[in-house]
Amino acid sequence: MVVVGVRCLSFAVLLMAGILALGNSGVRAQCEASIPSLIAECQQYVSKTGPNIPPSAGCCSVVKDVDIPCVCKMVTKEVEQLVSMEKVVFVARSCGLKIDKGFKCGSYTVPDAHGRNA
Repeated sequence: MVVVGVRCLSFAVLLMAGILALGNSGVRAQCEASIPSLIAECQQYVSKTGPNIPPSAGCCSVVKDVDIPCVCKMVTKEVEQLVSMEKVVFVARSCGLKIDKGFKCGSYTVPDAHGRNA
């Protein structure tokens, strides 16, 4: 059960990088190959409990190499029950990524600065 939760957590963490969506199976496999590094480096920063914690340099390094749209297609409601999508955006932005309001990952839509969805 814990392994499944960690795997789902890693899918949501993948939200934090990349801009271009590539739809072939090779790209999907590349997204999935990033999961172990994301689990190792970033899971503690996106858990539902606790405050926002700035991510480590190691987490940011992994985050910057991931393709967001590729992975966002794999984010399910189950993933969203395990991971704070707000923290995912916080971590991505803390790592220097631009996450625009209105960006959608799974069913989560990034709100504007006032908390309103685009």
